Amino acid sequence: MSLLRLSGVEARRGHTAILSGVSLDVAPGEIVGLVGSNGSGKTTLMRTALGLMRPAAGRIELGGAPMERLSEPERARIVGYLPQERRIGWNLAAWRIAALGAPAHRGDAGRAAALQALARVGLSEIARRGVLELSGGERGRVLLARLLATGAPLLVADEPAAGLDPDAQLRALDLLREEAARGAGVLVSLHDLGLAARSCDRLAVLHAGRLAALGPPTEALGRPTLLSAFGLDGELRETEAGLVLAARRAQFSAGVAGA
Repeated sequence: MSLLRLSGVEARRGHTAILSGVSLDVAPGEIVGLVGSNGSGKTTLMRTALGLMRPAAGRIELGGAPMERLSEPERARIVGYLPQERRIGWNLAAWRIAALGAPAHRGDAGRAAALQALARVGLSEIARRGVLELSGGERGRVLLARLLATGAPLLVADEPAAGLDPDAQLRALDLLREEAARGAGVLVSLHDLGLAARSCDRLAVLHAGRLAALGPPTEALGRPTLLSAFGLDGELRETEAGLVLAARRAQFSAGVAGA
């Protein structure tokens, strides 16, 4: 059973189509990476999949049930969500922010879940500090801890590596891999194509609101897709460190650019 399934989903903002006929599924135990250039529809796809935006057409299932039949508490039990927006309005202790991801656990149990999640992201020492006293990268890791504290069967993370140091980026993706290993399904959007290729089981490439490619990284980021969706001339190469993107900006002739 898929934890998330989109079938022919369309989304609009006013009269403008943002998503057109997107079909995608996320199974337990896998990480599906969502990649595409700015404005391709990645965040809109995630928000629509979670019921935060109403689809103009198509069908969405969460945990095998039609999304529109699920109440908000039911959706919250199925999916944990890390939005791209990292703003925190109140200077609460980091552990209290992380504990917001575990509403099913009250009192000491909720605090324990929050502290465990903060330990996983390497922030045990700042658990009692106010989040507005932390750096932007540290706040991003606190919010990642909040996502991990949900223990939800489906995790949706919009740019979890944004604003993090390189080692913290790798740690974040390793933690999502650990969640997949426990049986969770993970949908994650990433800008770094090399990081996405190394970290995800499958990649879904969005281009102008349409699904341009879907499959294992080496298939999804083949040379034609790199050229059409990202304007890159290159390929993924296997190295001792894993898959690496070797590419440069494509040089289009005037005739091709205007075609």
